[in-house]
Amino acid sequence: MGGPLVSANNDTLTRTWVPDSSFLLEKNLAKTVSKVATVNYVNGYATEDSAPRVVYGSCTEMNSADNPNSNFNVTWEFDVEPGFQYYFRFHFCDIVSLSLNQLYFNLYVDSMTAATDIDLSTLVDNTLAGAYSMDFVTQSPKSSDKIRVSIGPSTVHTDYPNAIVNGLEIMKMNNSKGQLSTGAFVPGSSSSSTKQNHVGMIIGSTIGSLIALVFLGSCFVLYKKRKRGQDGHSKTWMPFSINGTSATMGSKYSNGTTLTSITTNANYRIPFAAVKDATNNFDESRNIGVGGFGKVYKGELNDGTKVAVKRGNPKSQQGLAEFRTEIEMLSQFRHRHLVSLIGYCDENNEMILIYEYMENGTVKGHLYGSGNPSLTWKQRLEICIGAARGLHYLHTGDSKPVIHRDVKSANILLDENFMAKVADFGLSKTGPELDQTHVSTAVKGSFGYLDPEYFRRQQLTEKSDVYSFGVVLFEVLCARPVIDPTLPREMVNLAEWAMKWQKKGQLDQIIDQSLRGNIRPDSLRKFAETGEKCLADYGVDRPSMGDVLWNLEYALQLQEAVIDGEPEDNSTNMIGELPPQINNFSRGDTSVNVPGTTGQFEESSIDDLSGVSMSKVFSQLVKSEGR
Repeated sequence: MGGPLVSANNDTLTRTWVPDSSFLLEKNLAKTVSKVATVNYVNGYATEDSAPRVVYGSCTEMNSADNPNSNFNVTWEFDVEPGFQYYFRFHFCDIVSLSLNQLYFNLYVDSMTAATDIDLSTLVDNTLAGAYSMDFVTQSPKSSDKIRVSIGPSTVHTDYPNAIVNGLEIMKMNNSKGQLSTGAFVPGSSSSSTKQNHVGMIIGSTIGSLIALVFLGSCFVLYKKRKRGQDGHSKTWMPFSINGTSATMGSKYSNGTTLTSITTNANYRIPFAAVKDATNNFDESRNIGVGGFGKVYKGELNDGTKVAVKRGNPKSQQGLAEFRTEIEMLSQFRHRHLVSLIGYCDENNEMILIYEYMENGTVKGHLYGSGNPSLTWKQRLEICIGAARGLHYLHTGDSKPVIHRDVKSANILLDENFMAKVADFGLSKTGPELDQTHVSTAVKGSFGYLDPEYFRRQQLTEKSDVYSFGVVLFEVLCARPVIDPTLPREMVNLAEWAMKWQKKGQLDQIIDQSLRGNIRPDSLRKFAETGEKCLADYGVDRPSMGDVLWNLEYALQLQEAVIDGEPEDNSTNMIGELPPQINNFSRGDTSVNVPGTTGQFEESSIDDLSGVSMSKVFSQLVKSEGR
């Protein structure tokens, strides 16, 4: 506003700043001022990244001719595409006043008030000509193809009726489908020279606004010291930042890199002060575990919600990538059997994830090594079913499958009712496109659970999760670590050892002794068959998580009831009644368990089976001979 063209070469974020004269509706109501030398970047409220000095050093103001009775607005009009919300960043610098607290004005977007009684000198720590910016987002999509911005005098301090604005950026936000275009609006397609001047060129906006949006987070830090100067905002407009703070990563880890989908993830941001208060300044007495990412603390928010706070360790090999992936995954998924994110914090060079506290910790902690009471067979089946539902949702619930890549008993968490929820999405990866069979990627995961085909070929598919889940099934059944170097060589690897006994038809010889006499043979058979198929050497021979889920449901029903007229034995792999003595290979686990966390969930749309008979029919279909 009121300044010359600023090329991309003269902007740190490669934006092109366009003069506002062609957008003014009534040019006679406005005049321009230029005092570049007076611009003061104060205490981080704005920086050279926010806007170049020449932008803050020039402005358009009311042409009131020092008339104390002046009462009109200066208005600009821009072309926009209907059906989208828009993001506004206004740049201000009071280069027209001779003293502090002299300029008060109002800001409008279309016919609605965005902010009233703006006093720029107060907003920048009582500094004259201090650079400052304000952000707003429209609450609802635009219905017309025009949008107007106006400034006008405030009703208070009318001795000097005036209003200014130095620069403006307007960016289109993607819609609910993640789209930025409906195809109806093609910049530059109009034959009118006026349209060509207006096409997509919004005052101070970048020609490549989509690219610029990626970098906007680098200048969001200007909010961190901001006072309550925007209390006059109308409820019609929403400040972009949360609690006056940014939505960027700490500079130690990311040099100010912004999060993907920042408008969504910003809703999860929790101030560092609140995190410290919840954990009593990370009191070590509240430390409930240590993982690859860092320490986990038990805490409580001001509203009484119990939380688990996972604080990243700067020295950990797991860092920014895992932190971002966890936030991005958990902020878009909602399922009763997936852990839910309460919030995150990236202030003060921190990487902190906050979840609802899970009363019963991890499945691993209830199987061995922690002294927790043993789980019943029904509880174990229900836990496996819940985890399978969560993984099945990941694999099928979005436009692209999501592969967890770190399925293990330590990442299956239990709430106060022992309902299972899959956790820890730091290694998760979006699966292959419809026309692809796999994703080529570096091998990541946990020893003992890692898919051997993935390890050999570095080709990731959903079947890699299926293999890991098969290991979990035998871990649940046998209640011993998946890798135990203290055992004889042939017993070190649980998957290999269990498959050896399964193929001999004697898996009952190695199950957890606390289950002795409490498992129906047909239920054990179906469970073992399911685990065996999950551990097939090649992914193409493994069942989908949907197949695994149905068979586990069937195993639970076989445990609870016998249906008249249906043979109890429907398997070719016979397992007799449990012997009175069962070897116990439970060992103390030297690793540190990390009690899990979770959040609030929406109800799953997956229904339980309606009857055993139908389940038995389906179970035959997933057998290799049934196909």
